[in-house]
Amino acid sequence: MRESRGKLLIIGFGPGSFEHITKRAREALEESDVVIGYNTYVDLIRELLTDQEIVRTGMTEEVSRAQEAVRQAEAGKKVAVISSGDAGVYGMAGLVYEVLMEKGWRQETGVQVEIIPGISAINSAASLLGAPVMHDACTISLSDHLTPWELIAKRVEAAASADFVIALYNPRSGRRTRQIVETQRILLKHRSPDTPVGIVKSAYRDRQNVVLSTLGGMLEHDIGMLTTVIIGNSTTRIYDGLMITPRGYQRKYTLDADVQPLKPHQRLQSEAEPWALKQGDDGADDDDYLWEDSEDGQSEELEERSEWPGGADRSGSAETRERPAASAMKAIHATPFELAAEALRLVERSKGIAGADNAAYAAPLFRQESILEFALSSGLANKQFTARQMLALAEIAGDKGTIEYSPHHHLIVRVPTSEPEALASRLREEGFALAPIGDVVQIKACDFCNMEKGESVPYAETLQRKLGGMKVPKELRIGFNGCGMACYGAVHEDIGIVYRREKFDLFLGGKTVGRNAHAAQPVAEGIEPERLVETIERIVAAYALDGHPNERFHKFFKRVKEIEGYRHRDVPAFVIEDAVCGD
Repeated sequence: MRESRGKLLIIGFGPGSFEHITKRAREALEESDVVIGYNTYVDLIRELLTDQEIVRTGMTEEVSRAQEAVRQAEAGKKVAVISSGDAGVYGMAGLVYEVLMEKGWRQETGVQVEIIPGISAINSAASLLGAPVMHDACTISLSDHLTPWELIAKRVEAAASADFVIALYNPRSGRRTRQIVETQRILLKHRSPDTPVGIVKSAYRDRQNVVLSTLGGMLEHDIGMLTTVIIGNSTTRIYDGLMITPRGYQRKYTLDADVQPLKPHQRLQSEAEPWALKQGDDGADDDDYLWEDSEDGQSEELEERSEWPGGADRSGSAETRERPAASAMKAIHATPFELAAEALRLVERSKGIAGADNAAYAAPLFRQESILEFALSSGLANKQFTARQMLALAEIAGDKGTIEYSPHHHLIVRVPTSEPEALASRLREEGFALAPIGDVVQIKACDFCNMEKGESVPYAETLQRKLGGMKVPKELRIGFNGCGMACYGAVHEDIGIVYRREKFDLFLGGKTVGRNAHAAQPVAEGIEPERLVETIERIVAAYALDGHPNERFHKFFKRVKEIEGYRHRDVPAFVIEDAVCGD
């Protein structure tokens, strides 16, 4: 008998080779009822699967996979969500948690979640290169689909200037070619062109390829989405075909001598670590102490850390280190969090941001910007923009935003902003109609001959109000035409509605693109106006409930055969002959 609480098993299966999949990952796959994953990942672990239900989707369908996984787990099933590498490193773990958070999930009462770690690309690539990640390292994804490029560039700059070993994920794709070039340019500002670089493609898979190059010559090699690029730091060296970053032992040990100049008890003394922050005689860092005013609770920054205030001796315990009596200060031992909070307070105070009592901060040092992405129109039936609206839109988009005109009579707007709600409110105040994009219901109406044939407009607006923006397995377009001419192409959409002779005709299952594109099937004529909205609501609800992730409406209609009494009829198969080439 299945437990009432379902379970989500978020599995990282490593680079893809069976010998690098952990024992727990194999067990989790075996005990699962459903396996959900990207097509390529499902194929990689196919031999480990038995009779589990498999839900597979294409690239960029991560949100659909996460939503389907949560839905199946809430139905009481054990659901395995698979990622290559580690699921918590650019994988599915965070996204699944985001979907659960949106639903108000709690650990105590909601579905169970177990994250099964795997070998991430930085580790698998490093093992093939030698030992390039022996010192401080970071990972940076160059994909700017979800993160603005300006922010990625700042991270590359920071990591380069701090001498991190850097692992680049998603370095280049068929459409994203400039990012790796720009990354190289930034890195060359801080590092020698001779800096070792390792380029590993398909680590531990059939087409594995390992190349050693340099920062100056790295772009001469094949780099794609299956590649991990590891940039060495200032100490990284190539030795006998291996990329090695020293850990720093040579500073304390003579690696070629049997007798070491420093005895074991001397190796951690301050004089043996001239590069470290200066420490007190008791071994506690000076920076582990904050000076707090016993009267008003405000700290003061020590102007000179090498000498204690009032000529006090640095030796002795923390209790004996006192500030001048006139200041009535006391020393307290601080946790790392308290030290960080104190540093932030001092920075904010110096910038004049904090209030007079320093009790709160008026603004953070850094605010994450979101990309606000939406479809915008002048209205459902109205197709005319005013000059005032266009000026407001240009001002809001600014230099960093983009505006794209879609084939569906929308402006697709993408604007980086840390205040998306305020921006959306401003657009609505200007009279714009905003709609989400993605796997949602979109209503596409004609202009009703500039409102000369506007009798059916209230029905279109009611559908927009009730269904517009509703989540569905795949983007669903409802076309609405106000007369039998259907000049806005309603009969080609997923659901087509045509107002004719004071009643409505209904069309289902159109396909607008592809070699086998076809019009929707006419399934009903003369639907009474008072029945239209509830009929469409039931059809959309059935699709939302029973459609598979990423399943388009026309495929859903063909699979289920019947929706709300309307039966599917197979479209005649057309044979398309290859064209004969002439001279």
